Amino acid sequence: MSTLAKSSVLVLGLVAGLASAQAVRSEKNMSLELANQLASGTLASCAANGYNVAVTVVDRAGTVRAVQRADNAGPHTLEASRLKAYTSASAKNSTLAIMEASQKNPAAANLGSIPGYLLLGGGVPVKAGDEVIGAVGVGGAPGGHLDEQCAVAAIAKVQSQLK
Repeated sequence: MSTLAKSSVLVLGLVAGLASAQAVRSEKNMSLELANQLASGTLASCAANGYNVAVTVVDRAGTVRAVQRADNAGPHTLEASRLKAYTSASAKNSTLAIMEASQKNPAAANLGSIPGYLLLGGGVPVKAGDEVIGAVGVGGAPGGHLDEQCAVAAIAKVQSQLK
């Protein structure tokens, strides 16, 4: 075999190896333990302010990992919290920011018509570094901004685990 042919085979082998290495990805995701901590922490934060809420925590794919509902939370709060968590994880942004952007920008006005999206405050992404690994959704406080505050407080308490 000529040197050129050997070199070509070697280069093709290296390129194929690199291509296959890129076919498999490693991603950070949310553990069940972390999801339960976030759900409990969010519920406690809202309860401390007198809000009876439901909390749903989803992983990076929007799959439910943990759910908690206060004793006196309304029946609608459970689905609202799930949709807010899903929307936040999917868009990698807070639902309050998405809602405000859709109200101010006519090009984003149809975001609310995406199946499964709920553009009300209360959905907050959970990040490990710069990577979104899930989201917390809260429903039931007297305002989406208050739902969001509860989630932000719970995320702050577990921040050391998100490195």
